[in-house]
Amino acid sequence: MGSIAQEFTAPEIVELSGSPREIGFEHGRRLAPKIHSQIQVYTAMFKSTSKLDWPAVRRIAEEYSSTIAQLTPELHNEITGIAQGAGLDVLDIVALNARSEIALGLFEDGCTSVGWKTENEGVFLSQNWDWTARVKSNLAMMSIEQEGKPKIWMVTEAGIVGKIGVNSASVGTCLNAIRAKPCDSSKLPIHIALRLCLEATSAKAAIAKLESLGGTASAQHILIADLADPISLELSPLGDIHLHPNEKGIICHTNHFIENRLVNEPPWLAGSPIRLDRARLLMDEIAEGIKVGEKKLTAETLRKEVFSDLFNAPQAICCQEDPVRPIETRSTTLFNIVMRFREGEKPSAEVVWGRPGSGEEGPILRMPW
Repeated sequence: MGSIAQEFTAPEIVELSGSPREIGFEHGRRLAPKIHSQIQVYTAMFKSTSKLDWPAVRRIAEEYSSTIAQLTPELHNEITGIAQGAGLDVLDIVALNARSEIALGLFEDGCTSVGWKTENEGVFLSQNWDWTARVKSNLAMMSIEQEGKPKIWMVTEAGIVGKIGVNSASVGTCLNAIRAKPCDSSKLPIHIALRLCLEATSAKAAIAKLESLGGTASAQHILIADLADPISLELSPLGDIHLHPNEKGIICHTNHFIENRLVNEPPWLAGSPIRLDRARLLMDEIAEGIKVGEKKLTAETLRKEVFSDLFNAPQAICCQEDPVRPIETRSTTLFNIVMRFREGEKPSAEVVWGRPGSGEEGPILRMPW
């Protein structure tokens, strides 16, 4: 008997606006079941990876709560609103937003991101986001409208205030997890940093904002782009390194630092350097095809020729679950996003739910909707 393809379930779309507390409360109210599910997922994950139960996680979250309240009080108000809307303690929501820092170095999420400043087609920013399949049903496509700030459209985990997406000022963000030490709870968690980037009017303004607040609590990578360029931000509490596109306008990144040597980064995902080399090779092949008139750069081209790639599976660009790993930390590609920024046009993004090229992915979803 042949296998039955899974029926596509569209992600929940949540539109938020108003004051920080109003935005948070509606977020928490609308996504309460998903937020409670997230806490169950991360309770099991923290216990498996770092022997921390949820009360211990909440105690660690107290330090981050103080930092967020001091450095970004509006976002702390939003987080408080999420907790109220979902019927939870504020430390539960802080813990979700600082989950990358609380169990630093113990996660196994691997993502591949690509930026490309083209001659004629604008700037492309794209990635596969790989994480445990158990959070897939807790993802949402969210818009946030705030007075005096660009409107945000993003794909995020329920309860988390900033992640992967685009804003009305043509600024976009992608995220790659890095495993390195140290971690500094007096600085901002990476998901708070992503939200600040998505509130900025340019990549330059986003970088200046992060620097003015003292940088990030953990070593992580944000690939940010605007109408001018994609820029690779290798961030750490000990200092940042910024990487720019090569002579073809292309920049690729996976789950290890390329140039930032300020932190202690032991070998982690063996497939990360392989994916980086593979992404660079595949992007170069597309660039050569465009040069000789055999290819055209579109979101579909990137999905088909880069993000569906299975070389070195299961740790491929299109990630598959590795049955050898504990269920709590098994990763698979949960969605692909391709953003585009072009002078004179509104920013846009195409999102595909599931592993691109697998035959089981969902239809193309668009941001803005």
